[in-house]
Amino acid sequence: MKSSFFLEMLNKRFSPDTVLDLTDGKKVLIMSDFHMGSGRRDDFKRNGEMVTRILEDFYYRQGWNIILNGDIEELATCSYRDIKQKWPATYRVFDQFSAGDRLYKTLGNHDEGLPFVKDYPYPLYNVIRLETSHTPIYVFHGHQSSRVYTDFNYVVRLALRYLFKPLGILNIRSARNPRRRFHVEKQAYKFSTDKDCISVIAHTHRPLFESLGRFEYIKFEIERLCRDYPASQGEARVKIEKEVKALRGELKKLKRSERRSSLRASLYGDELPVPCLFNSGSVIGKKGIYAIEVDNEHISLIYWFAEGRGKKFVRRGDYTIEDHNGYFRSVLNQNRLDYIKAKIELFSNKKDN
Repeated sequence: MKSSFFLEMLNKRFSPDTVLDLTDGKKVLIMSDFHMGSGRRDDFKRNGEMVTRILEDFYYRQGWNIILNGDIEELATCSYRDIKQKWPATYRVFDQFSAGDRLYKTLGNHDEGLPFVKDYPYPLYNVIRLETSHTPIYVFHGHQSSRVYTDFNYVVRLALRYLFKPLGILNIRSARNPRRRFHVEKQAYKFSTDKDCISVIAHTHRPLFESLGRFEYIKFEIERLCRDYPASQGEARVKIEKEVKALRGELKKLKRSERRSSLRASLYGDELPVPCLFNSGSVIGKKGIYAIEVDNEHISLIYWFAEGRGKKFVRRGDYTIEDHNGYFRSVLNQNRLDYIKAKIELFSNKKDN
């Protein structure tokens, strides 16, 4: 089988010293795409205080490790010195994790210059392997699928700093281009199926769980509700009717925002996608932040939001919402790693060859 571009990139760059072993009870939070700037047109400004607070008050105090999965500093438009001066409280929390050997950082296309920053204090990797009792999990930013970013990122950075920023144009990212986003996810999906592993990427800012984005997940959820509807009665039946109506409305909104025909088919060309690809989303959303949590037995897609904000589907659905001093945590999806591993083995295209 021909190797994917991700497979070639990661095999050359992977180093055994980037393994985080979760089999001894460790747990890890994966966050990405802070795009921390110097204050002016700073993407991190919207949720920076919330991110800093939950990292310190929730994850640090509860003994979590943290992987910052690329594009943390916005070096395409700002200097590291200016970024650090703007966000001292956030770096103070990074320091706390790092002092306990609990901080890992991967490089993205917007912060790949960090290895050249003098006396940069944190370990930097291209990929991190999470060791579990069930299946390996590779964590990497995801921009490696694009020759533009791997071969010509310096040109992109010059354009961002000296053309787009002076004109007041925000960062140009794959997250805003459905075609490029689809390409990144498809390449990462192929890498994962080639290696029979789980991958957690970033870069596209779009949260994924078991290879499904929000659009695909809604379709499966509508089908589940329709199967439950005939046996339901009373309030339960009315609730299903309202939920299906709301989900159909959300599908229409997603179609308009995506504007691509590939939404009408499975994202990866499979009737049953292999559940091997995850994406931690980003922390710069208008209504909240996404993250991935992993321990030796489970992987979860997490959503945090502040009072008066948050996605409507979270408050409307059957999600448990925890209040942590004014910031709210909800588990959107969770599954056992042994179950995901079983599905990867059963759905693998290699068994059909």
